[in-house]
Amino acid sequence: MATRKAQKRIKSKYTMWQNSAYMIRLAWQIQEKKVIFLGIIVAVLTVALQVFNLYSTPAVLSAVERKASITELLCTILLFVGGSALISAALAYTNENTLFGRITVRGGILAMLNKKAATTSYPNVDAEAFQKLGAKALESVSGNNEATEAIWVTLTNLLQNVLGFLAYAFLLVSVKPLLVMVILLTTGIGYLVNNRLNGYGYRHREEEAEYTKRMFYIDDCARDYSGAKDIRIFGLRPWLEALAKKSMDAYMAFHRKAERVYFWSRILDLVLAFLRNGIAYAYLISLVLTGALSAAQFLLFFSAVEGFTTWVSGVLGTLSTLHKQSLDITTVREYLEYPEPFRLEDGEPLACEKNKAYEIRLENVAFRYPGADTDTLHHINLTLKPGEKLAVVGLNGAGKTTLIKILCGFLNPTAGRVLLNGEDIRRYNRQQYYRLFSAVFQNFSVLAGTVAANVAQTEDDIDMVRVKACIAKAGLTEKVESLAHGYDTTLNREVYEDAATLSGGETQRLMLARALYKDAPFIILDEPTAALDPIAESDLYQRYNAMTVQKTSVYISHRLASTRFCDRILLLSDGQIAEEGTHDSLMRLGGKYAELFAVQSKYYQKGARPS
Repeated sequence: MATRKAQKRIKSKYTMWQNSAYMIRLAWQIQEKKVIFLGIIVAVLTVALQVFNLYSTPAVLSAVERKASITELLCTILLFVGGSALISAALAYTNENTLFGRITVRGGILAMLNKKAATTSYPNVDAEAFQKLGAKALESVSGNNEATEAIWVTLTNLLQNVLGFLAYAFLLVSVKPLLVMVILLTTGIGYLVNNRLNGYGYRHREEEAEYTKRMFYIDDCARDYSGAKDIRIFGLRPWLEALAKKSMDAYMAFHRKAERVYFWSRILDLVLAFLRNGIAYAYLISLVLTGALSAAQFLLFFSAVEGFTTWVSGVLGTLSTLHKQSLDITTVREYLEYPEPFRLEDGEPLACEKNKAYEIRLENVAFRYPGADTDTLHHINLTLKPGEKLAVVGLNGAGKTTLIKILCGFLNPTAGRVLLNGEDIRRYNRQQYYRLFSAVFQNFSVLAGTVAANVAQTEDDIDMVRVKACIAKAGLTEKVESLAHGYDTTLNREVYEDAATLSGGETQRLMLARALYKDAPFIILDEPTAALDPIAESDLYQRYNAMTVQKTSVYISHRLASTRFCDRILLLSDGQIAEEGTHDSLMRLGGKYAELFAVQSKYYQKGARPS
């Protein structure tokens, strides 16, 4: 009950007029002004055609009543037929050409949504509200009938209905002003009720977004190649199908409920239409019976009443449609305007200077994830010195990855400060801060492109000498050169059917080559040997010192053997630095690090068996 009340209180951030003006400004900005002017031309031509046709039959009937000559009668008929054909041809041509501009504007909005998703501050990526808003906004640009394109049709219809309303109202006022008032009153009541009912979807958008998010998630899981083995070996197909059916049933139940609301709004429309048309027709018939109207005038006003009713209904109907579409456009704008906790564009510029010494210092840093009861990290004081090799170790959940995210600027600490050469990083342009880092994370991002493009992270001006050098340092030369097209071999079979597939370890080496190619002052390696066998792991360890010469590097690992050559080791436990020192000093200390090292090392000793 509380949820329903909360949903009912939701109000659109923008009015339909504000959203209409927003779309017009957007079309103007992206050089699609023709979508505006063509819409105006369509509206004017449509009304002109209707008015022309309105007078055609009464004019012919009037000529017959006056016993006009055959020549006059034929000229009258030809005038109206020819004029109608000419206007219809112009209207059809203009209508045909409006589509392209509408699609371009929708495409521009889609590009804006994609840019927001790709460049938004990292905390937004994990924010449920941001994800739901994004899913709903994406729906609004998913087809020609969605709000971001269909609104142009609605605005054109609104203009033509207003013009038609004015033209027909001028005609009917000369007969009976009260008749105009009856039509306005009945259609006005219908609009007010429908306006409320049509807002149902927006008021319940959070609920709908939840169902949509679930369906997309299950669909993504079913399509994800990385889960193909798990689905088969654990027999997950029936479970996924059951989840998909459950989510679809909930989604359909929501829309059935919404359709029932819309159904009753249509019933009300029918009742009011019957009432207003009955009154109008009865009045006109009474005028004919008293001799106040001729046959031609009756036909003219009879058609005008029907047309005026259509224009009034059209005005209010398009307003209702515009209101509904405005709610979707509001969702798009809310997503695009979603608050950014980082200074992505207005921050102070920060140049990445290759030969400059950079120091990062964490002062009494704490971090708590939204909704969590306790801090993931607390009381972290750490200085990362230029050229230092730092290892961060600890059990799962100790806070290692969170610490790295704070160092890299993906998260702002909830307490304390992160300083770059003594300056708080929150003052800088965060995108430029990211240029200071090269990284290999646990989750890979293999792009649909060539091996060389994946290393260079660009399709243009690739330095192939540098690419090959980085591939060699990562120990992947033999594999790459064995591929059909070498460094020009495409990866990612979701896009390229003939793409090569690398193993997990080979992909990690490719990611390492990518990090080396960027040549940033800081290198972050988050479990870079997780997918490697012991021999390959040992090989990578031997290369590690050479790869990070003159670089400040941070290495996260569960395997303590990989930390021995680091200048300093941090052991995280319960969200804080429990121990700190070199491998030898920590072993002499005989604390948690020594205990964990002893537990892990016995499995690498000859003949060792798990206890």
